[in-house]
Amino acid sequence: MTNYRWVITTMLFFATTINYMDRQVLSLTWKDFIAPEFHWTNNDYGTITGLFSIFYAISMLFAGKLVDWLDTKKGFLWSIGIWSFGAVLHAFCGIATAGFLTGQWTGSFSEAKNIIATVGDVGAIVSFSVTLFIFARLVLAIGEAGNFPASIKAIAEYFPKKERAFATTVFNSGAQIGALLAPLTVPFIAKAFGWEMSFIIIGGVGFIWMGFWVFLYHKPEKNPKVNASELAYIIQDDAAEHKVVENNEESGKKVSYKKAFRHKQTWAFAFGKFMTDGVWWFLLFWLPAYLSSVYNLDSTQSAVHIFVVYAISMFAIVAGGFLPAYFMEKKKMDPYGGRMRAMLIFAFCPLVILLAQPLGHISVWVPVILIGIAATAHQSWSANIFSTVSDMFPKYAVATITGIGGMAGGLGSFLINKGSGVLFDYSIASNMRFLGFEGINAGYFIIFCICAVAYLIGWIVMKALVPKYELITEM
Repeated sequence: MTNYRWVITTMLFFATTINYMDRQVLSLTWKDFIAPEFHWTNNDYGTITGLFSIFYAISMLFAGKLVDWLDTKKGFLWSIGIWSFGAVLHAFCGIATAGFLTGQWTGSFSEAKNIIATVGDVGAIVSFSVTLFIFARLVLAIGEAGNFPASIKAIAEYFPKKERAFATTVFNSGAQIGALLAPLTVPFIAKAFGWEMSFIIIGGVGFIWMGFWVFLYHKPEKNPKVNASELAYIIQDDAAEHKVVENNEESGKKVSYKKAFRHKQTWAFAFGKFMTDGVWWFLLFWLPAYLSSVYNLDSTQSAVHIFVVYAISMFAIVAGGFLPAYFMEKKKMDPYGGRMRAMLIFAFCPLVILLAQPLGHISVWVPVILIGIAATAHQSWSANIFSTVSDMFPKYAVATITGIGGMAGGLGSFLINKGSGVLFDYSIASNMRFLGFEGINAGYFIIFCICAVAYLIGWIVMKALVPKYELITEM
Protein backbone atom coordinates (compact mmCIF):
# COMPACT_ATOMS: atom_id res chain seq x y z
CA MET A 1 0.00 0.00 0.00
CA THR A 2 1.24 3.47 -0.86
CA ASN A 3 1.11 6.17 1.81
CA TYR A 4 0.50 9.25 -0.28
CA ARG A 5 -2.17 10.45 2.14
CA TRP A 6 0.66 11.50 4.47
CA VAL A 7 2.16 13.67 1.74
CA ILE A 8 -1.14 15.52 1.65
CA THR A 9 -1.09 15.79 5.44
CA THR A 10 2.42 17.26 5.23
CA MET A 11 1.22 19.91 2.79
CA LEU A 12 -1.67 20.77 5.11
CA PHE A 13 0.80 20.96 7.99
CA PHE A 14 2.99 23.48 6.13
CA ALA A 15 -0.06 25.53 5.13
CA THR A 16 -1.21 25.73 8.75
CA THR A 17 2.31 26.64 9.87
CA ILE A 18 2.38 29.51 7.38
CA ASN A 19 -1.14 30.50 8.42
CA TYR A 20 -0.19 30.92 12.06
CA MET A 21 3.11 32.64 11.36
CA ASP A 22 1.31 35.23 9.23
CA ARG A 23 -1.31 35.65 11.93
CA GLN A 24 1.26 36.14 14.69
CA VAL A 25 3.57 38.71 13.10
CA LEU A 26 1.45 41.59 14.41
CA SER A 27 1.36 40.28 17.99
CA LEU A 28 5.16 40.03 18.03
CA THR A 29 5.83 43.48 16.59
CA TRP A 30 3.11 45.81 17.84
CA LYS A 31 4.34 46.37 21.40
CA ASP A 32 8.00 47.18 20.69
CA PHE A 33 7.96 48.43 17.09
CA ILE A 34 4.52 49.48 15.85
CA ALA A 35 2.88 50.99 18.95
CA PRO A 36 5.67 53.56 19.56
CA GLU A 37 5.47 54.66 15.92
CA PHE A 38 1.67 55.00 15.80
CA HIS A 39 0.95 55.68 19.54
CA TRP A 40 -1.31 52.64 20.02
CA THR A 41 -2.85 51.61 23.34
CA ASN A 42 -3.98 48.14 24.46
CA ASN A 43 -7.49 49.12 23.40
CA ASP A 44 -6.30 50.04 19.89
CA TYR A 45 -4.57 46.69 19.55
CA GLY A 46 -7.62 44.94 21.01
CA THR A 47 -9.80 46.64 18.39
CA ILE A 48 -7.57 45.41 15.56
CA THR A 49 -7.38 41.83 16.84
CA GLY A 50 -11.05 41.80 17.80
CA LEU A 51 -12.16 42.95 14.36
CA PHE A 52 -9.82 40.42 12.77
CA SER A 53 -11.75 37.78 14.70
CA ILE A 54 -15.05 39.14 13.39
CA PHE A 55 -13.78 39.27 9.82
CA TYR A 56 -12.46 35.74 10.23
CA ALA A 57 -15.76 34.56 11.69
CA ILE A 58 -17.85 35.96 8.85
CA SER A 59 -15.36 34.74 6.25
CA MET A 60 -15.40 31.22 7.73
CA LEU A 61 -19.12 31.02 7.08
CA PHE A 62 -18.58 31.63 3.38
CA ALA A 63 -15.16 29.96 3.11
CA GLY A 64 -16.64 26.55 3.84
CA LYS A 65 -19.26 26.99 1.12
CA LEU A 66 -16.62 28.30 -1.27
CA VAL A 67 -14.32 25.33 -0.67
CA ASP A 68 -17.24 22.93 -1.20
CA TRP A 69 -18.08 24.78 -4.43
CA LEU A 70 -14.55 25.17 -5.82
CA ASP A 71 -13.41 21.88 -4.28
CA THR A 72 -10.34 21.32 -2.18
CA LYS A 73 -7.54 22.08 -4.63
CA LYS A 74 -8.80 25.37 -6.07
CA GLY A 75 -10.32 26.46 -2.77
CA PHE A 76 -6.99 26.15 -0.98
CA LEU A 77 -5.12 27.98 -3.74
CA TRP A 78 -7.45 30.96 -3.56
CA SER A 79 -7.33 30.92 0.22
CA ILE A 80 -3.58 30.99 0.73
CA GLY A 81 -3.07 33.40 -2.17
CA ILE A 82 -5.41 35.96 -0.60
CA TRP A 83 -4.03 35.63 2.92
CA SER A 84 -0.41 35.87 1.75
CA PHE A 85 -1.27 39.07 -0.09
CA GLY A 86 -2.99 40.37 3.05
CA ALA A 87 0.03 39.50 5.20
CA VAL A 88 2.39 41.46 2.94
CA LEU A 89 -0.10 44.36 2.80
CA HIS A 90 0.53 45.13 6.51
CA ALA A 91 4.04 46.29 5.64
CA PHE A 92 2.72 49.25 3.66
CA CYS A 93 0.39 50.64 6.34
CA GLY A 94 3.11 53.05 7.53
CA ILE A 95 3.71 54.42 4.05
CA ALA A 96 -0.05 54.80 3.52
CA THR A 97 -0.48 56.52 6.90
CA ALA A 98 2.23 59.05 6.07
CA GLY A 99 0.72 59.67 2.64
CA PHE A 100 -2.85 60.18 3.84
CA LEU A 101 -1.81 62.46 6.73
CA THR A 102 0.62 64.72 4.91
CA GLY A 103 0.20 64.12 1.20
CA GLN A 104 3.89 63.16 1.06
CA TRP A 105 3.97 59.76 -0.64
CA THR A 106 7.17 57.74 -0.53
CA GLY A 107 8.27 54.22 -1.29
CA SER A 108 10.72 54.15 1.60
CA PHE A 109 9.73 52.64 4.95
CA SER A 110 12.30 54.73 6.86
CA GLU A 111 11.23 57.94 5.16
CA ALA A 112 7.60 57.19 6.03
CA LYS A 113 8.60 56.87 9.70
CA ASN A 114 10.29 60.27 9.57
CA ILE A 115 7.23 61.85 7.97
CA ILE A 116 4.91 60.39 10.65
CA ALA A 117 7.25 61.64 13.39
CA THR A 118 6.69 65.23 12.19
CA VAL A 119 2.89 64.99 12.51
CA GLY A 120 1.70 66.63 15.71
CA ASP A 121 -1.84 65.24 15.67
CA VAL A 122 -1.47 61.96 17.57
CA GLY A 123 -5.18 61.21 17.30
CA ALA A 124 -5.00 61.36 13.51
CA ILE A 125 -1.96 59.07 13.45
CA VAL A 126 -3.76 56.52 15.62
CA SER A 127 -6.98 56.74 13.62
CA PHE A 128 -5.38 56.39 10.18
CA SER A 129 -2.91 53.67 11.16
CA VAL A 130 -5.49 51.58 13.02
CA THR A 131 -7.90 51.85 10.07
CA LEU A 132 -5.23 50.74 7.59
CA PHE A 133 -4.14 47.81 9.75
CA ILE A 134 -7.78 46.80 10.12
CA PHE A 135 -8.08 46.72 6.32
CA ALA A 136 -4.94 44.59 6.03
CA ARG A 137 -6.31 42.24 8.71
CA LEU A 138 -9.57 42.04 6.74
CA VAL A 139 -7.74 40.73 3.67
CA LEU A 140 -5.70 38.36 5.85
CA ALA A 141 -8.86 37.06 7.56
CA ILE A 142 -10.73 36.45 4.30
CA GLY A 143 -7.90 34.26 3.05
CA GLU A 144 -7.03 32.52 6.31
CA ALA A 145 -10.66 31.49 6.81
CA GLY A 146 -10.27 28.89 4.07
CA ASN A 147 -7.41 26.99 5.71
CA PHE A 148 -9.34 24.78 8.10
CA PRO A 149 -12.42 24.06 5.94
CA ALA A 150 -10.12 23.03 3.07
CA SER A 151 -7.82 21.03 5.36
CA ILE A 152 -10.63 19.16 7.10
CA LYS A 153 -12.20 18.41 3.72
CA ALA A 154 -8.85 17.08 2.43
CA ILE A 155 -8.51 14.86 5.52
CA ALA A 156 -12.04 13.53 4.98
CA GLU A 157 -11.13 12.73 1.37
CA TYR A 158 -7.81 11.04 2.13
CA PHE A 159 -8.33 9.23 5.46
CA PRO A 160 -10.67 6.65 6.99
CA LYS A 161 -12.44 7.77 10.15
CA LYS A 162 -10.14 5.90 12.51
CA GLU A 163 -7.12 7.90 11.30
CA ARG A 164 -8.71 11.32 10.92
CA ALA A 165 -8.08 12.56 14.47
CA PHE A 166 -4.39 11.70 14.23
CA ALA A 167 -4.06 13.17 10.73
CA THR A 168 -5.90 16.29 11.90
CA THR A 169 -3.60 16.51 14.92
CA VAL A 170 -0.56 16.27 12.65
CA PHE A 171 -1.62 19.05 10.27
CA ASN A 172 -3.09 21.09 13.14
CA SER A 173 0.32 20.93 14.87
CA GLY A 174 1.33 23.45 12.24
CA ALA A 175 -0.39 25.96 14.53
CA GLN A 176 2.14 25.15 17.27
CA ILE A 177 5.06 25.04 14.85
CA GLY A 178 4.03 28.39 13.41
CA ALA A 179 3.73 29.76 16.92
CA LEU A 180 7.16 28.27 17.73
CA LEU A 181 8.91 29.68 14.68
CA ALA A 182 7.34 33.13 14.81
CA PRO A 183 8.97 34.36 18.06
CA LEU A 184 12.32 32.93 16.93
CA THR A 185 12.22 34.84 13.65
CA VAL A 186 9.81 37.78 13.60
CA PRO A 187 11.25 39.99 16.39
CA PHE A 188 14.78 39.53 15.09
CA ILE A 189 13.77 40.31 11.50
CA ALA A 190 11.93 43.38 12.76
CA LYS A 191 14.89 44.50 14.86
CA ALA A 192 17.40 44.00 12.03
CA PHE A 193 15.41 45.14 8.99
CA GLY A 194 12.33 46.92 10.33
CA TRP A 195 8.88 45.61 11.28
CA GLU A 196 7.71 45.99 7.69
CA MET A 197 10.13 43.35 6.40
CA SER A 198 8.88 40.81 8.92
CA PHE A 199 5.44 40.98 7.25
CA ILE A 200 6.91 40.81 3.74
CA ILE A 201 9.29 37.88 4.38
CA ILE A 202 6.85 35.75 6.39
CA GLY A 203 3.92 36.60 4.12
CA GLY A 204 5.83 35.68 0.97
CA VAL A 205 6.31 32.05 2.01
CA GLY A 206 2.68 31.27 1.19
CA PHE A 207 3.25 31.94 -2.51
CA ILE A 208 5.96 29.26 -2.55
CA TRP A 209 3.55 26.73 -0.98
CA MET A 210 1.05 27.38 -3.77
CA GLY A 211 3.53 26.15 -6.38
CA PHE A 212 3.84 22.76 -4.67
CA TRP A 213 0.08 22.38 -4.07
CA VAL A 214 -0.74 22.77 -7.77
CA PHE A 215 1.25 19.66 -8.65
CA LEU A 216 0.81 17.51 -5.53
CA TYR A 217 -2.94 17.54 -4.82
CA HIS A 218 -5.47 15.45 -6.72
CA LYS A 219 -8.50 13.50 -5.53
CA PRO A 220 -7.35 10.09 -4.23
CA GLU A 221 -9.34 8.20 -6.87
CA LYS A 222 -7.68 10.30 -9.60
CA ASN A 223 -4.21 10.47 -8.07
CA PRO A 224 -1.62 8.26 -9.84
CA LYS A 225 0.45 8.27 -6.62
CA VAL A 226 -2.33 6.42 -4.78
CA ASN A 227 -2.46 2.73 -5.63
CA ALA A 228 -5.52 0.49 -5.41
CA SER A 229 -4.58 -0.81 -1.98
CA GLU A 230 -4.32 2.65 -0.43
CA LEU A 231 -7.51 3.79 -2.14
CA ALA A 232 -9.36 0.80 -0.67
CA TYR A 233 -7.97 1.69 2.74
CA ILE A 234 -9.04 5.33 2.36
CA ILE A 235 -12.63 4.52 1.35
CA GLN A 236 -13.18 1.64 3.80
CA ASP A 237 -15.88 3.58 5.67
CA ASP A 238 -17.69 4.33 2.41
CA ALA A 239 -17.56 0.65 1.52
CA ALA A 240 -18.93 -0.29 4.93
CA GLU A 241 -21.80 2.14 4.45
CA HIS A 242 -22.45 0.68 0.96
CA LYS A 243 -21.62 3.88 -0.90
CA VAL A 244 -20.70 3.72 -4.57
CA VAL A 245 -17.58 5.87 -4.47
CA GLU A 246 -16.44 4.84 -7.93
CA ASN A 247 -19.31 6.76 -9.47
CA ASN A 248 -18.43 9.78 -7.37
CA GLU A 249 -22.09 10.28 -6.48
CA GLU A 250 -21.43 12.86 -3.76
CA SER A 251 -19.16 15.18 -5.71
CA GLY A 252 -21.95 17.35 -7.11
CA LYS A 253 -24.00 17.63 -3.92
CA LYS A 254 -24.17 20.87 -1.97
CA VAL A 255 -25.68 21.66 1.39
CA SER A 256 -27.55 24.85 2.25
CA TYR A 257 -27.18 26.71 5.54
CA LYS A 258 -30.85 26.07 6.22
CA LYS A 259 -30.30 22.33 6.04
CA ALA A 260 -27.07 22.55 8.02
CA PHE A 261 -28.69 24.39 10.93
CA ARG A 262 -31.48 21.82 11.16
CA HIS A 263 -29.06 19.37 12.74
CA LYS A 264 -28.18 19.59 16.41
CA GLN A 265 -24.72 18.27 15.51
CA THR A 266 -24.07 21.59 13.75
CA TRP A 267 -25.08 23.55 16.84
CA ALA A 268 -22.97 21.34 19.11
CA PHE A 269 -19.87 21.83 16.96
CA ALA A 270 -20.49 25.58 16.66
CA PHE A 271 -20.94 26.05 20.41
CA GLY A 272 -17.81 24.06 21.20
CA LYS A 273 -15.84 26.29 18.83
CA PHE A 274 -17.45 29.46 20.20
CA MET A 275 -16.38 28.64 23.75
CA THR A 276 -12.83 27.51 23.05
CA ASP A 277 -11.33 29.13 19.93
CA GLY A 278 -10.96 32.44 21.72
CA VAL A 279 -8.66 30.87 24.31
CA TRP A 280 -6.09 29.92 21.68
CA TRP A 281 -6.41 33.26 19.92
CA PHE A 282 -5.98 35.09 23.22
CA LEU A 283 -2.73 33.22 23.85
CA LEU A 284 -1.60 33.83 20.28
CA PHE A 285 -2.34 37.55 20.28
CA TRP A 286 -1.71 38.54 23.91
CA LEU A 287 1.04 36.26 25.25
CA PRO A 288 3.87 38.59 24.08
CA ALA A 289 2.05 41.58 25.63
CA TYR A 290 1.51 39.58 28.85
CA LEU A 291 5.22 38.87 29.20
CA SER A 292 5.95 42.53 28.47
CA SER A 293 3.34 44.06 30.79
CA VAL A 294 3.74 41.70 33.75
CA TYR A 295 7.39 40.67 33.50
CA ASN A 296 8.91 43.59 31.53
CA LEU A 297 10.32 41.37 28.78
CA ASP A 298 10.72 42.85 25.30
CA SER A 299 9.94 40.89 22.13
CA THR A 300 13.45 39.43 21.77
CA GLN A 301 13.79 38.61 25.49
CA SER A 302 10.43 36.84 25.56
CA ALA A 303 11.14 34.81 22.41
CA VAL A 304 12.43 31.80 24.34
CA HIS A 305 9.47 31.89 26.76
CA ILE A 306 6.95 31.94 23.91
CA PHE A 307 8.92 29.17 22.20
CA VAL A 308 8.65 27.00 25.33
CA VAL A 309 4.86 27.53 25.57
CA TYR A 310 4.32 26.21 22.07
CA ALA A 311 7.02 23.55 22.41
CA ILE A 312 5.05 22.11 25.32
CA SER A 313 1.89 22.27 23.21
CA MET A 314 3.52 19.90 20.71
CA PHE A 315 2.56 17.04 23.06
CA ALA A 316 -0.90 17.48 21.53
CA ILE A 317 0.36 15.59 18.47
CA VAL A 318 0.49 12.48 20.65
CA ALA A 319 -2.39 13.13 23.02
CA GLY A 320 -4.84 14.43 20.43
CA GLY A 321 -4.57 11.32 18.31
CA PHE A 322 -3.75 8.62 20.86
CA LEU A 323 -6.58 9.03 23.36
CA PRO A 324 -9.55 8.90 20.96
CA ALA A 325 -7.92 6.05 19.03
CA TYR A 326 -7.44 4.18 22.31
CA PHE A 327 -11.09 4.58 23.27
CA MET A 328 -12.27 3.54 19.80
CA GLU A 329 -9.94 0.59 19.24
CA LYS A 330 -9.31 -0.74 22.75
CA LYS A 331 -12.59 0.21 24.41
CA LYS A 332 -14.65 -0.38 21.23
CA MET A 333 -16.37 2.98 21.48
CA ASP A 334 -17.97 4.63 18.46
CA PRO A 335 -16.05 7.59 16.91
CA TYR A 336 -18.13 10.28 18.60
CA GLY A 337 -18.14 8.55 21.98
CA GLY A 338 -14.38 8.03 21.85
CA ARG A 339 -13.69 11.62 20.89
CA MET A 340 -16.01 13.05 23.53
CA ARG A 341 -14.38 10.90 26.22
CA ALA A 342 -10.97 12.19 25.17
CA MET A 343 -12.23 15.77 24.92
CA LEU A 344 -13.56 15.61 28.49
CA ILE A 345 -10.06 14.77 29.69
CA PHE A 346 -8.63 17.60 27.63
CA ALA A 347 -11.29 19.98 29.01
CA PHE A 348 -10.01 19.56 32.58
CA CYS A 349 -6.38 20.38 31.72
CA PRO A 350 -6.81 24.16 31.14
CA LEU A 351 -7.86 24.53 34.79
CA VAL A 352 -4.13 24.71 35.62
CA ILE A 353 -4.02 28.19 34.10
CA LEU A 354 -5.88 29.40 37.20
CA LEU A 355 -2.54 29.12 39.00
CA ALA A 356 -0.57 31.17 36.46
CA GLN A 357 -1.02 34.47 38.28
CA PRO A 358 -1.06 33.21 41.90
CA LEU A 359 2.24 31.36 41.38
CA GLY A 360 3.76 33.84 38.95
CA HIS A 361 5.76 35.54 41.71
CA ILE A 362 7.96 32.43 41.96
CA SER A 363 9.28 32.76 38.42
CA VAL A 364 8.10 33.73 34.97
CA TRP A 365 8.63 30.08 34.02
CA VAL A 366 5.73 28.96 36.22
CA PRO A 367 3.01 30.70 34.15
CA VAL A 368 4.91 29.81 30.97
CA ILE A 369 4.71 26.09 31.78
CA LEU A 370 1.08 26.28 32.94
CA ILE A 371 0.06 28.22 29.83
CA GLY A 372 1.92 25.60 27.76
CA ILE A 373 -0.21 22.85 29.35
CA ALA A 374 -3.38 24.79 28.55
CA ALA A 375 -2.17 25.27 24.97
CA THR A 376 -1.55 21.51 24.68
CA ALA A 377 -5.07 20.81 25.89
CA HIS A 378 -6.52 23.26 23.38
CA GLN A 379 -4.75 21.72 20.40
CA SER A 380 -5.75 18.21 21.47
CA TRP A 381 -9.34 19.40 21.89
CA SER A 382 -9.22 21.25 18.57
CA ALA A 383 -8.11 18.23 16.54
CA ASN A 384 -10.95 16.16 17.92
CA ILE A 385 -13.74 18.71 17.70
CA PHE A 386 -12.84 19.15 14.02
CA SER A 387 -12.97 15.38 13.56
CA THR A 388 -16.51 15.16 14.97
CA VAL A 389 -17.64 16.93 11.78
CA SER A 390 -16.12 14.42 9.37
CA ASP A 391 -17.31 11.58 11.63
CA MET A 392 -20.97 12.57 11.52
CA PHE A 393 -21.53 14.52 8.31
CA PRO A 394 -21.23 13.42 4.66
CA LYS A 395 -18.06 14.55 2.89
CA TYR A 396 -19.85 17.07 0.66
CA ALA A 397 -21.00 18.96 3.79
CA VAL A 398 -17.76 18.87 5.81
CA ALA A 399 -16.30 22.21 4.66
CA THR A 400 -19.64 24.01 5.09
CA ILE A 401 -20.14 22.73 8.65
CA THR A 402 -16.50 23.49 9.48
CA GLY A 403 -17.05 27.02 8.22
CA ILE A 404 -20.10 27.47 10.44
CA GLY A 405 -18.11 26.32 13.46
CA GLY A 406 -15.25 28.58 12.48
CA MET A 407 -17.63 31.52 12.35
CA ALA A 408 -18.80 30.74 15.88
CA GLY A 409 -15.20 30.42 17.03
CA GLY A 410 -14.37 33.76 15.48
CA LEU A 411 -17.22 35.44 17.33
CA GLY A 412 -15.96 34.01 20.60
CA SER A 413 -12.47 35.20 19.72
CA PHE A 414 -13.73 38.72 19.04
CA LEU A 415 -15.32 38.90 22.47
CA ILE A 416 -12.19 37.80 24.31
CA ASN A 417 -9.72 39.87 22.26
CA LYS A 418 -11.67 43.13 22.25
CA GLY A 419 -12.75 42.57 25.85
CA SER A 420 -9.15 41.96 26.91
CA GLY A 421 -7.95 45.23 25.37
CA VAL A 422 -10.67 47.23 27.12
CA LEU A 423 -10.16 45.39 30.41
CA PHE A 424 -6.38 45.82 30.41
CA ASP A 425 -6.50 49.56 29.76
CA TYR A 426 -9.19 49.94 32.44
CA SER A 427 -7.27 47.85 34.95
CA ILE A 428 -4.19 50.06 34.49
CA ALA A 429 -6.06 53.38 34.56
CA SER A 430 -8.14 52.53 37.63
CA ASN A 431 -5.58 50.31 39.40
CA MET A 432 -8.34 47.70 39.55
CA ARG A 433 -8.27 45.11 42.34
CA PHE A 434 -9.52 41.55 41.96
CA LEU A 435 -8.93 38.65 44.39
CA GLY A 436 -5.68 40.08 45.66
CA PHE A 437 -4.32 41.27 42.31
CA GLU A 438 -3.93 44.86 41.21
CA GLY A 439 -3.77 46.71 37.90
CA ILE A 440 -2.80 44.77 34.81
CA ASN A 441 -2.23 41.62 36.90
CA ALA A 442 -5.88 41.69 37.94
CA GLY A 443 -6.93 42.04 34.30
CA TYR A 444 -4.93 39.02 33.19
CA PHE A 445 -6.16 36.93 36.14
CA ILE A 446 -9.79 37.58 35.11
CA ILE A 447 -9.11 36.49 31.52
CA PHE A 448 -7.21 33.41 32.70
CA CYS A 449 -10.24 32.42 34.81
CA ILE A 450 -12.47 32.63 31.74
CA CYS A 451 -10.02 30.58 29.66
CA ALA A 452 -9.76 27.90 32.36
CA VAL A 453 -13.45 26.97 32.45
CA ALA A 454 -14.34 27.52 28.78
CA TYR A 455 -13.68 23.93 27.70
CA LEU A 456 -15.76 22.28 30.39
CA ILE A 457 -18.70 24.54 29.58
CA GLY A 458 -18.28 23.77 25.88
CA TRP A 459 -18.12 20.01 26.50
CA ILE A 460 -21.22 19.96 28.72
CA VAL A 461 -23.35 21.80 26.16
CA MET A 462 -22.04 19.66 23.28
CA LYS A 463 -22.85 16.48 25.17
CA ALA A 464 -26.31 17.77 26.03
CA LEU A 465 -27.06 18.58 22.39
CA VAL A 466 -25.63 15.33 20.97
CA PRO A 467 -25.54 12.71 23.74
CA LYS A 468 -24.65 9.83 21.40
CA TYR A 469 -23.27 9.07 17.95
CA GLU A 470 -25.73 9.90 15.15
CA LEU A 471 -24.44 9.53 11.60
CA ILE A 472 -26.02 11.89 9.07
CA THR A 473 -26.10 10.15 5.70
CA GLU A 474 -28.20 12.65 3.72
CA MET A 475 -28.70 16.42 3.97
